[in-house]
Amino acid sequence: MARILITSAIPYINGIKHLGNLVGSQLPADLYARYNRARGHEVLFLCATDEHGTPAELAAAKAGKPVDAYCAEMHAVQAEIARGFRLSFDHFGRSSSARNHVLTQHFAGALDRAGLIAEVMEKQVYSIDDARFLPDRYITGTCPNCGYASARGDQCENCTKQLDPTDLINPRSAISGSTNLEVRETKHLFLRQRSLRDRLEAWIDSKTDWPILTTSIAKKWLNDGDGLQDRGITRDLHWGVPVRKGTEDWPGMEGKVFYVWFDAPIEYIACTAEWADANGLPDAAWERWWRTDKGAADVRYVQFMGKDNVPFHTLSFPATIMGSGEPWKLVDYIKSFNYLNYDGGQFSTSQGRGVFMDQALSILPADYWRWWLLSHAPENSDSEFTWENFQTATNKDLADVLGNFVSRVTKFAASKFGNTLPAGGTNGDREEKLIADITAGLRAYEGLMAAMEVRKAAAELRALWVLGNEYLQSAAPWSVVKTDPDQAMAIIRLAMNLIRVFAVTSAPFIPDASAAMMKSLDCDDWTWPDDLGLAMETLPAGHGFSVPENLFRKITDEERADWQTRFSGIRS
Repeated sequence: MARILITSAIPYINGIKHLGNLVGSQLPADLYARYNRARGHEVLFLCATDEHGTPAELAAAKAGKPVDAYCAEMHAVQAEIARGFRLSFDHFGRSSSARNHVLTQHFAGALDRAGLIAEVMEKQVYSIDDARFLPDRYITGTCPNCGYASARGDQCENCTKQLDPTDLINPRSAISGSTNLEVRETKHLFLRQRSLRDRLEAWIDSKTDWPILTTSIAKKWLNDGDGLQDRGITRDLHWGVPVRKGTEDWPGMEGKVFYVWFDAPIEYIACTAEWADANGLPDAAWERWWRTDKGAADVRYVQFMGKDNVPFHTLSFPATIMGSGEPWKLVDYIKSFNYLNYDGGQFSTSQGRGVFMDQALSILPADYWRWWLLSHAPENSDSEFTWENFQTATNKDLADVLGNFVSRVTKFAASKFGNTLPAGGTNGDREEKLIADITAGLRAYEGLMAAMEVRKAAAELRALWVLGNEYLQSAAPWSVVKTDPDQAMAIIRLAMNLIRVFAVTSAPFIPDASAAMMKSLDCDDWTWPDDLGLAMETLPAGHGFSVPENLFRKITDEERADWQTRFSGIRS
């Protein structure tokens, strides 16, 4: 039995996430966690809300609420939606927790003692009317390159030119619209990442099994331009983790907070401590997952994230861990994803474009979405959600293949033999070939799941369902029952056991449908079918069952057209 620590990139607090966010981190992480639990491994699966930074303050102000109250409310909303999608977190934490405050300040102190923190004077734009320094992206104005009137202080979205706020013509605060701005000096802390470049590169080079997407992004940030740069880890904000050296004050840093991208990854560790607290466990319970001097050396740590998060997880967070000089666990594998686009454009949280997680659950149960998103996961390139593809794929895969098999077997069995599995007959050559074919497919599926090849695993699972349908069609118990009732009984007994095998193996993808299949079989034996021959005998003659309600209904053309129209505009 292995010990596997799984973390999903933590979603930002400012609003409900769209389907692209879901498939880029949380959903595949849940798939991997469910699979490894099913195989008997010890799994700790963690996520949290990322609650600090300017966007949280602005979202709270827009909602007319104190930022702490807004974050608490949105954490509860995101946790409820996660439950709706059956995301099986062992704990869903908060980066604003007391645990994360303490750990973030601890790491800052350790890095300072190691000589890896520099104090740097910077010139930043200050809004007199807003009484605050403005981050680059919260300053807007006219682009000096193309004349676009709403360019941000870090980049013009129209011509993509990289900018500094002082480059903008007629700059104004994106918060209030005020043009009463001036440049002021302010002191900030920088993590001296450049001094760790060689260690980081050697560590990345040692990860020969990482996806090409992960490694290529990390290498790009290491080597492009002037290479890896030191990074600011503090901000002039009110909401965040106060800057301290562990438990000591940090002279000159009064009133400042740590940058959200410094404290957010540390929340992975803090979340584990929150999990221990929530379950009444001592510190040793979470330290065995993170401290290599306390048992974490044998833990396999896997992270899931979208490609935009890769630089922080391959460079900045590892620099924090390495630079501390303490025995913390480093990630073993980073599964990164490209982007899921939406119906000819892009999903966008800021613009409200696409299908958001709460909207998705309001029109169809979670399994429909889980299956389509995972079977179309943007692993090797960007992929695109279209309503036509969603309708076609879910109807064919879920309704026509899996749902059809379960419905035909249970309805036929009930009509001919009552609500218990019949006795009689034995397996023949056709059944032995089926067992051999499914065994081969199952081993391939297991290999793909272990390797986190999400789309290929979904295709292999569907191929198992197809084998069941092909067997049923070939065996034709509805015809055999007329001439050889005993043989028809054997066919149905095997097919019923195959439903259980499908339920167990499909549960990581479609947990609700799997639970419905097991309920109809009156079975709670979720043992993984390592030996398929034995698994086909789990439900004996005389075992009771019921005909389940339709596992998956088909999406109609009218529904698809309605949804396509409904979600073509901007979310209010």
